[in-house]
Parts: sequence; C-alpha cells; structure tokens
Amino acid sequence: MASPGPAPAGELLRIDPIELRFPFELKKQISCSLQLSNLSDDHIAFKVKTTSPKKYSVRPNTGVVLPRSTCDVVVTMQAQRESPPDMQCKDKFLVQNVIAPSGINVKDVTGEMFTKESGNKVEEVKLRVTYVAPPQPPSPVPEESEEGSPSRGESENGDGPAGGFTRALRERIEPQEKSLEAGALISKLTEEKNSAIQQNHKIRQELDMMRREVSKRRGGGFSFVIVIIVALIGIFLGYMMKS
Repeated sequence: MASPGPAPAGELLRIDPIELRFPFELKKQISCSLQLSNLSDDHIAFKVKTTSPKKYSVRPNTGVVLPRSTCDVVVTMQAQRESPPDMQCKDKFLVQNVIAPSGINVKDVTGEMFTKESGNKVEEVKLRVTYVAPPQPPSPVPEESEEGSPSRGESENGDGPAGGFTRALRERIEPQEKSLEAGALISKLTEEKNSAIQQNHKIRQELDMMRREVSKRRGGGFSFVIVIIVALIGIFLGYMMKS
C-alpha cells in the first residue's frame, strides 16, 4: 500500500484507501482494510457507516485514534450468491470523525457525538466500493501458444525453455535405463549359456554310459554264441566218432 501524502488543512483523520476494492468471488467472504491515521495532537473519535449494513461487517465500526497514531479497520463483505450486473457496485461507506476529550475510551463513544445537535464539528469522508476480478494463479504450462511464447506442444517436444530442460533430463535418464536393460539382458544370456553347457555335458555323459552298456551287451552276446557253437561242434564230432 502506497503511503498517502500529508493530510489537508482541517482534516482530522487521514484515510487510506478512499476506495474499497473487493476481489469479488461468489459464495466467499471477502475482506479489505482501512487505515485511519491521526496526525494531530488530539484524540479523534470515529464511526463507520454503510448503505448496506446487512451486506458488510465493520470491525471496529467505532473507536478512538490516539494522537500521532493509527487504527486499522477491517471491512468484510458477506458471501454473495449472485454477481452484480456488470460487476458494478453502488454501495457506499461514510467515515465520521470528531475531536474527542482527552482520555476518552472506546466505550465512551456514542452515536450522539456525531450529530449536529451535539455541537461538535463532524467531518465526513465518503468511500466508494469497487469489485475487481480475483487474481488468477499462474498456469504451470501455457495451454495456447502466443507470439513469442512456447506452446505446450513445443515444451513437450523440446522446442522451448521448458522443453529443453525436459529433453536434457530425458537424455540423461534414457542412457541409464538402456544401460540397466543391457546389463540385465547380458546377465540373462550368461545364465542361459551356462545352463546349456551343463545340459550338453550331462547329455554327453549319458551317451557315453549308453555306449558302454551297448558295448558290454554286444561283447557278452558274441562270446556266448561262440561257446554254444563250439559245444555243438564237439557234441557232433563225439557222436560221429562213436558211430
């Protein structure tokens, strides 16, 4: 908030701002603040009024500003169910202030002090109310491309600043992922190779055992036949000699 300039001659309180700006949002309470500055050596009593008392709450709505000091007033607009036409607001606020006796307390401030009948010099300051659009949060990624700014597609493809960062990060991560995949593949192939060697060795051992068994069987069968043949020849010759 910018610091206001010196109070004009005859002004009891300096009020900042003189326009209440509410960032309007439906179904939401909205507040803004006023600062009342007393630049004099007197005690100044004040009262805040509004044309729509049910719509706004003012805290404090009455009080005393000590000499050479300030007082903050918070104005809260109740949650609204409908937007005003063209976002125009006709509500007004009125800040009344008078010179009060020294040592006055807030509880001693009454409505009669601000009437003409009291004989006090009452100063009044009118405040306007304006509705403004609420601040929009910045979008992390622009949805539409504007001239001189990267679009979402450009950022993803690496044509803009964000895309360049993404591309650099991808270039770092992808080789690491490929290296891990290659290592896993080499490990798997090594295991399969060792398993195949073991299977081949086992098959060779089984073939050698089968060959030995066949050789034994063949060798034993041949010897037995010869024995039988020799025996038959001996029997035949013996029979012939007896005859």
